[in-house]
Amino acid sequence: MKRIIWLLVAVIVVVVLWSCAWLYLSGQVRTNIEVLAEADGITTPRLTCTTLDISGFPFRLDAACGAAQIIAGDLVVDIAGIRASALVYRPTHVLASALGPVGLVDAFTGSRSTIQFSGLEASGRLDGWRLARLSLSARDLDWTDTLLGEQLIAKASLLDLQLGDIPEQYDAATGLAALAGYVQARDVVAPGFTITTGNAEIEVEVSRLPDDVRLLGDPAALLNWRAAGGQLKLVSAHGTDADSDLKASGSLELDAQGLLDGQIDIASTKVAERIEPFLLEPYRTLVLGNPAPDGTHANTLNFRSGTISSGLLPIASVPPLF
Repeated sequence: MKRIIWLLVAVIVVVVLWSCAWLYLSGQVRTNIEVLAEADGITTPRLTCTTLDISGFPFRLDAACGAAQIIAGDLVVDIAGIRASALVYRPTHVLASALGPVGLVDAFTGSRSTIQFSGLEASGRLDGWRLARLSLSARDLDWTDTLLGEQLIAKASLLDLQLGDIPEQYDAATGLAALAGYVQARDVVAPGFTITTGNAEIEVEVSRLPDDVRLLGDPAALLNWRAAGGQLKLVSAHGTDADSDLKASGSLELDAQGLLDGQIDIASTKVAERIEPFLLEPYRTLVLGNPAPDGTHANTLNFRSGTISSGLLPIASVPPLF
């Protein structure tokens, strides 16, 4: 009988301690979210919630932000709702979702638009402070200009973004890691760019990044990345629409002055005709290259000391990035 009593006491103690720990953690989550409402919205984005609920006891922490507003510079984003969830015993893996519609207002340009979707989900996972994976997936996107009536800007059945660690490029001795990124868009319609059945896939790799995500926001992050020998590699970019096709690949890095250095190879079919209203000659040919007898285009854009050249002919410049 005494053993049963002591067992019950032990269970009650564990439950009480667990409950206290959960209440403490939920309070910390609430405090951290409320602190975001005190940001200036310029140097740091400001997030405010009309309602904020913390739930999920006993094993989860669920934060629900109702009628959320994000202010970042001139941009104001209104979201019907945001929800984030993590297991108490696995706090470095967070799942999130959002409710539509999302309203966008740019105070500088005066533009107004709305984004509708049937599903918007995101997840993030850390290995210590090293980024393991970050993803964002949206279905049935519909982006509409609402400044004067309603005019479709673009829509897609799927937009998927993935960013993940490349284990074989991790250097524990120097604390440097590499990330691989993947973006895909399906069934894209963009009337302004005469895109009716567009599909696109982009693969990139970024090397020599710090293995602590907290350092990515350092003001000297780009300078440190360059000093570590970092490189942005465009593994592949491929876009299609009807009978048009565009492919690109290459790599870019920064020189000692923070200027872009590298090259991008472009091959296309029936793209020059599609972008004629947006990119006039001679720039269209300078970017895509002269047409071959079969109508295809191929060209290499060179980046040297912040100057973008088509062959040896300069066509644009990019200011220093640090």
